[in-house]
Amino acid sequence: MLQLIILIPLSFTIPTLFAWKVFEKAGEPGWKTAIPFYNLYVWLRIIKKPIWWYFFLIIPFINVFVYLLMIVEMLKCFNKFSLGQQALAVLFPFVYLPWLGLTEKEKYLDPDKRPKRKKGIVREWVDAILFAVIAATIIRTFLLEAYTIPTSSMEKSLLVGDYLFVSKLSYGPRLPLTPLSFPFVHHTMPLSKDRKSYLEWVKFPYYRFPGFGQVERNDAVVFNYPAGDTLSTAFQSERNYYELVRTFGRKSVHTNPYQFGKIITRPVDKRENYIKRCIGLPGDTLQIKNQVVYIDGQPNNNPGKKQYQYIVQTNGSRINPVRLQNMNIQSDGNPLNLRMLDYMGVDRSEFKGANPMLFDFNLTDKSAEKIKQLPNVIKVMKYVYPENYFYTEIYPQDTAFPWNPDWYGPIYIPKEGDTLELNMKNIALYERVIHAYENNELDIRDGKIYINGKETNEYVVQMNYYWMMGDNRHNSQDSRFWGFVPEDHIVGKAVFVWLSLDKNKSLFRGKIRWDKMFRFVR
Repeated sequence: MLQLIILIPLSFTIPTLFAWKVFEKAGEPGWKTAIPFYNLYVWLRIIKKPIWWYFFLIIPFINVFVYLLMIVEMLKCFNKFSLGQQALAVLFPFVYLPWLGLTEKEKYLDPDKRPKRKKGIVREWVDAILFAVIAATIIRTFLLEAYTIPTSSMEKSLLVGDYLFVSKLSYGPRLPLTPLSFPFVHHTMPLSKDRKSYLEWVKFPYYRFPGFGQVERNDAVVFNYPAGDTLSTAFQSERNYYELVRTFGRKSVHTNPYQFGKIITRPVDKRENYIKRCIGLPGDTLQIKNQVVYIDGQPNNNPGKKQYQYIVQTNGSRINPVRLQNMNIQSDGNPLNLRMLDYMGVDRSEFKGANPMLFDFNLTDKSAEKIKQLPNVIKVMKYVYPENYFYTEIYPQDTAFPWNPDWYGPIYIPKEGDTLELNMKNIALYERVIHAYENNELDIRDGKIYINGKETNEYVVQMNYYWMMGDNRHNSQDSRFWGFVPEDHIVGKAVFVWLSLDKNKSLFRGKIRWDKMFRFVR
């Protein structure tokens, strides 16, 4: 944070230098524009604003907004009150300020001596709306952003319908990669499925301002969906593009708009926002054995309330939904048949009867114990995928790695500066790191690896990577399915839930979850 307090006022010196002649017209020596910190103090004297404004000039990101106001106030000293003139000065100070200083007919007028101008009602509204949009955009981009939990992948820690604040300062705000965009819209214009809400005329390189700290193990992190670089407008993020290609073939996906819609791409900061818990940090070796996560060979102590898949057998009746709600269980259970058991690799003899009544629940261990006590429940069995069972959608989707959600790895999480040794056995694990995330050309020919046209057996990693998993372990699309999360995809840290709504209930019948509001995310 100290770096920010120093860096941003220093960066203000660059546009202020272009006001050299403007300072002279106001009666101040032009050389004062070149002295960091002091130049802003002199500017405040010129526009006759109170010295306490300087306090806001050292608050990161708020100071950007204050600096823009100072430019507008300087224009008023030259009798420039139109919205167009002020917009030009704010957008192009490097051109407008020198022009203002060098043009002889433009005269400085002391703010205390110029006549008061009364704004029309339209201008009042326009100024108020612009102020609100700019202020909200700065807050949303650099400080805090509101976020809604759309899926149950973090249940029980975070529920569908939780409204929370995401801190951009926790890990440092990310410079917007595509800054030209429609306000308050993420990637698609309202009432459209594929009209972009942003322009790619201007693209900034990845840069993260200093923050309060780094991503830590077990943080609840919001990030851009790594596999969302390409997608089908018909499926959006419900099924990622790469899964569709594996299932239907690339030609079918690209030539059948009736089924798949348009195939589009998105820059990093316009991909869907996901929230998961950071389980693995750069440089960790992660492994999952029998549902237990190990980091560098040691079990990981996860603070979240983890849920797993359970198979529940009843005496022929469904479990009363009211009882389930009282036990804080969100689902009524999905029916299972014997064919499904065979597909899951579960021995039918585990359950009594020729055609047992079975239900599929995602439960915490504590909730499973409560269900066991119900009078119509015969058996409760925690489901664990068999070891060496190949789950086809598990990353890296390669038969050389017969992994599944409960038995995974070991896998090394790349760290910036690492030199990865590459061979035909592990290239599938790091292919997206090299090609998709770090923008290198990768070819494999005749059993040899070529990066940017050169044969090699190693690669130096340019970014840190993370491993994200949902607390609802059997109902979460996470790093087990699409791999590493690059550091340039990190948005911020989930910190506080301010509202929680149950979408299945009406306003006057338990819509608001009062006991889930105003809580910190753990």
